[in-house]
Amino acid sequence: MRQDLDSHWRRWLNPDRRRPRSGQGNLLATVPAQTRTAIERDYDRVLFSTPVRRMADKTQVFPLDRSDSVRTRLTHSHEVANLARSVGIDLVFHHGVAAGLPEALRDVPALLATIGLAHDLGNPPFGHQGEDAIARWFEINRGEVLDAEPALNSAMKQDFLRFEGNAQTLRLLTKLQLINDDYGLNLTLASLAALVKYPTASDQIDRTRVTHKKHGYFQSERALMEEVWAGTGLSSGQRHPLTWIMEACDDIAYSVLDAEDAVKKGLLSFSDTIAFLRHEAPDDPVVTAVCDAAAAEHKAYRQERLSPDELNDISMQTFRIRAIGALMEAIGEVFIDSLPAMADGHFERELVDASRGGRLLGALKACNWQHAYRHKSVLRVELTGLRVIHGLMDAFWYAITRREDRDDPASPRATPLAGYIYQRISENYRRVFESTDNPMPIRYREAQLLTDMISGMTDSFAVSLFEEIREVGFCPTTQA
Repeated sequence: MRQDLDSHWRRWLNPDRRRPRSGQGNLLATVPAQTRTAIERDYDRVLFSTPVRRMADKTQVFPLDRSDSVRTRLTHSHEVANLARSVGIDLVFHHGVAAGLPEALRDVPALLATIGLAHDLGNPPFGHQGEDAIARWFEINRGEVLDAEPALNSAMKQDFLRFEGNAQTLRLLTKLQLINDDYGLNLTLASLAALVKYPTASDQIDRTRVTHKKHGYFQSERALMEEVWAGTGLSSGQRHPLTWIMEACDDIAYSVLDAEDAVKKGLLSFSDTIAFLRHEAPDDPVVTAVCDAAAAEHKAYRQERLSPDELNDISMQTFRIRAIGALMEAIGEVFIDSLPAMADGHFERELVDASRGGRLLGALKACNWQHAYRHKSVLRVELTGLRVIHGLMDAFWYAITRREDRDDPASPRATPLAGYIYQRISENYRRVFESTDNPMPIRYREAQLLTDMISGMTDSFAVSLFEEIREVGFCPTTQA
């Protein structure tokens, strides 16, 4: 069986890039040897890209939070990358995963770190509520924007009606970064395959299946995905095995660390958290072990001269260490047991849910939902995000579509206001939209330019641009 899996791993870790090195006009082609593997260079390419820096001002849970101790998308993504890389190191050094490939000792941890860092790059401002706001705008304007265009098929429409940050991540890294060709950061086939959490199209969503409950690529990247699957031995609907680990690390990171942030925000205390978990899963051995260990250390900390805030903070740090340790150990075990089913495309459970840590994770999610995600301070700013995103989409749609020549995306805008707003769209996004090589229908390209721009914004930039556009006189009712 191990030899059979090694043959799979050779394809799953395919280091080829979609744009091969030609040797012409490429300084790296003259370098005789590289100290980094191709997959290790993928991590560096992502790390130094602009979208990673933007995540410092994108919401994790608490939008527009002024506290520098509360996590952003950037800190969350670094934490996911760290956890995923740690699992990868354990798998290759202690469990013999891909033992027939010497380079896997470096490539498996590096690939997991890469996709952990990149997994949220396509998320719009204001977190998941930003995704919902974009989809809602298209639903509200569906008749005029989507249904009136016969060139749009069902899948093309669903790309926007079910707008998905995961699909935007793939587009961002493969189309919207380096603008001198159609390869973006030109990541390896292995990294691109593992990056896609939901290897299905928007018109094939099946919420009863883990791998199909959302979509992972837009129709504009469908041919790209077929190329990636062919190069890695995967197929539509089949996840790369390492994607399961990244997804589990994402679940662990946001569930445990959002609980820690909720305590930092004063929404509940350490003792409240422990009491909730014990009540939610009173007979679960993992929950009991984690809570007992954290409570014992909390009791010891009470002997110190600490303020209530300090006591909560240090106790939650201890809880975080215990909980993450237990969950990480659990997913490593179930991954090894489930790898043959993953290779056959028959594994259909979230990795943590299939492990002995499933009830701990479920209890944490329930606690966060009740005490953090639905807190009035979060809901209030969600309303701000909805208003800002819809206002910006109204303005940019006006600017994108109000041009002199309907069939020429690059033609001048028809009004000075449209011209001003259109120039506020990032130049590289406009270049992709206006390119004569873009094969998508004009209406699809217009809608995609809109979502490219909105998704690329940070929280603060979205708010300030919204105010700027209102100041220059845009009003949806008068510009319609």
